[in-house]
Amino acid sequence: MKKTDEFENRRRDADDRANGSTAQFRDALKKVEADVTCVAPDKRLDKVLKILKKKDKKEIVKAVLEKFYNSEELKPYQAELIKMQRHLERTGKKMVILFDGRDASGKGGTIRRVTRYMNEKRYHVVALGKPNENQKTELHIKRYIEHFPYAGEVVLFDRSWYNRALVEPVMGFCTRKQYNRFMKKVNTYEQNFLEDEGKTLLLKLYFSVSKEEQARRFDRRKNDPLRQWKLSEVDLQAQSLWDEFTAKKFMLLKKTHTKKSPWYVIRSDDKHLARRETMKVILNRVRYRGRNRKLDFTPDPNIVIPGDRELKHMKAQRKKYGKSLV
Repeated sequence: MKKTDEFENRRRDADDRANGSTAQFRDALKKVEADVTCVAPDKRLDKVLKILKKKDKKEIVKAVLEKFYNSEELKPYQAELIKMQRHLERTGKKMVILFDGRDASGKGGTIRRVTRYMNEKRYHVVALGKPNENQKTELHIKRYIEHFPYAGEVVLFDRSWYNRALVEPVMGFCTRKQYNRFMKKVNTYEQNFLEDEGKTLLLKLYFSVSKEEQARRFDRRKNDPLRQWKLSEVDLQAQSLWDEFTAKKFMLLKKTHTKKSPWYVIRSDDKHLARRETMKVILNRVRYRGRNRKLDFTPDPNIVIPGDRELKHMKAQRKKYGKSLV
């Protein structure tokens, strides 16, 4: 097979996965929806099976199997996360994981998969809203530090203090002076709370979704009453402000990616791959006993990109196109 054909097949497969297995069989069922609305609920399944076309049945089976196997593929890594959590508890170490990035990039869904089987008493997820009037007068990072873990705990921030480097300056939620001060001080802040004899582990993840996939996810939120609550003021402007967010991402990596506190960019157009690879990155951050030697812990270099490599990529795009595209 030619390389171009192989690449095109991989792109189509990624597009299919991006559409979601649930969406695939929902589309198939819509074709027979009008014929079963008047059928009693207990007989509806039999009716659907009778009138569905062979091609649609195949699509539904494929979608269900894909969802099942994706879930099964994550379970060995989720089991390892439990081992990691026990190790942290046994050694008294603390772990802080930052989930930052673009809107609709899959941060929340990944957090749910990461924590699904973990001990609820030993982790918590933090998703802070807008600061109140008193918090606005305090040091920006203070309200995040208040949620830091105790010994043996894991805290996952669904957006972190890096809001000040990304969303806030783009949306006008902070002044230029506040942004500059944060960018100047944040590395020092992090170094200070990491200097506790290695007891605190910090992992910084930036979720990167393409503009086209972000638009598809926004459209789904707009049309799905169960997801409309996810649409925020920032979401509604994310597409038109794409280049502005990209510029802030560039400065984020340039100023805050360090050897002691690096960023890892997660390509998240394919949600399943992003979730699996994120688990690998988390597990590789902690040395613990009993690791499954048969499991592949090597991150996919097409999904997990170290911050310095992403920065080089963005610089190359700037040189070629006059701006960064990711």
